[in-house]
Amino acid sequence: MLSMLLAALSQTVLSAAMPTMVGELNGVDLMLWVVTAYILASTIMMPIYGKVGDLIGRKGLLLFAISAFMVGSVLGGLAGDMNMLIVARVVQGIGGGGLMILAQAIIADVVPARERGKYMGVMGAVFAVASVAGPLLGGWFTEGIGWRWTFWINIPLGILALVTSIAFLHLPKHTLTAKPRIDALGMALLTIATTCLVLVASWGGSAYDWDSLTILLLLAGTVVAGVAFVFVELNTQEPIIPMSLFRERNFVLTTAAGLFTGVAMFGTIGYLPTYLQMTFGQEATAAGLLMIPMMGALLITSVVTGALVTKYGRYKWMPATGALFMALGLFLLSTMTPETSLWVFCTYLGIMGMGLGMIMQILVLIVQNTFHIRMVGTATASNNYFRQIGATLGSAFVGSLFATRLFDLLDERLPAAAGLAEGGAQSLTPDAVKNLPDPIRIIIDQAYSDALTPLFLWLVPLALAAFVLLLFVEEVPLATTIDRDDVLDNALGEGNIVITSQETEGERQIAEAVRE
Repeated sequence: MLSMLLAALSQTVLSAAMPTMVGELNGVDLMLWVVTAYILASTIMMPIYGKVGDLIGRKGLLLFAISAFMVGSVLGGLAGDMNMLIVARVVQGIGGGGLMILAQAIIADVVPARERGKYMGVMGAVFAVASVAGPLLGGWFTEGIGWRWTFWINIPLGILALVTSIAFLHLPKHTLTAKPRIDALGMALLTIATTCLVLVASWGGSAYDWDSLTILLLLAGTVVAGVAFVFVELNTQEPIIPMSLFRERNFVLTTAAGLFTGVAMFGTIGYLPTYLQMTFGQEATAAGLLMIPMMGALLITSVVTGALVTKYGRYKWMPATGALFMALGLFLLSTMTPETSLWVFCTYLGIMGMGLGMIMQILVLIVQNTFHIRMVGTATASNNYFRQIGATLGSAFVGSLFATRLFDLLDERLPAAAGLAEGGAQSLTPDAVKNLPDPIRIIIDQAYSDALTPLFLWLVPLALAAFVLLLFVEEVPLATTIDRDDVLDNALGEGNIVITSQETEGERQIAEAVRE
């Protein structure tokens, strides 16, 4: 849970600080990359952590992920320009990609699926708390000791997570009789395909026209690398994302629904604190506090639904209902204007949070209940990979369209001599906007609103599509034990036998017979 706190904070703490951060570094046009760079790096790493964790165990990987995340935080705290900041976010993402995945898989290592609901609910609550604490801390640091502390805060938390993991994390041992084979070619192709796809989403329609040679080449790269990746995964011994996962209906349905949820969620929460500061004139700390209704609702529904799953064993209705709440929340957010009262805004956020709290952790539980413990890390990581693809696309599309629409509106509406500081619209910060003459400030406020809120309406069909998909999930009874006796399956792959301390004497005899 400490590791999940690190990962969740990294996705939220910069949101309140971002307007000041990018303004000071003269990089408003690169704002979306502060978010997208982290999500892209963590997305690529997720399947790697999942597969390698299934092969060699998860504790060492968790320690590496925490350490890499801390290195990225140091680089971010020292960043002197936007390029350095984006590099720091990439390094953070290399570590952050393992934090949530390994935490979820570790719970599956030690807790049966029927009991896992309440643990997943509490883990969802950690995300909710971090989503409130992140913007709040980001705003407080920005107004006080400086936005760089949004990175430095990760160092004591990371040290605490490292120490507690070393001292208290005890997992079943992985003892292999043969060296595990790493799917290096699959990893490389996955990286290429994911990067090309995200660049298309980030650059298309903004930096480059959709029919430009650059975008067309990136689309071609996505398709070619994707097809090659599928071919490699079908023909390698230890695929990073086994194609056999897609034979399971529940995996396909929940993964697609998770992707749509990721687009809607990160396309929304990534830019709301900026909207609150620039349109409503809120201080950075107040903008963080105004996110509490969403995350409070997420926390409550996540814990309650997790407890209900553990008590009654029924779960299908929860994520489907959550998708409807998410669709309603997105629609209501799309109706906001600078004249909307803050209590109405908070109500809309609460509805959105209720939906998210009923979806996120339950989808992971359904996936883990579908597969044997030997594949739970790979399955969890693959499901989260596609959800993060959605998050990446959501942040990239919304960020790119938001920035493009904003600058178009400002160019159209602002008079030539608007009295902006050196750097023009690129260097606008909340404080700078407040000090502008009222006619200019009102134009900027309205431009921010008109650039962002219509995009929320475009996300409503995705939430409705997730609802339809989740109606077809098959409610399989949740396992009440952890099945570790699949010795013959573990023998596949030239004697790769996994022996754990929990095996019986009879299972050891079977393993010896298989070896012979």
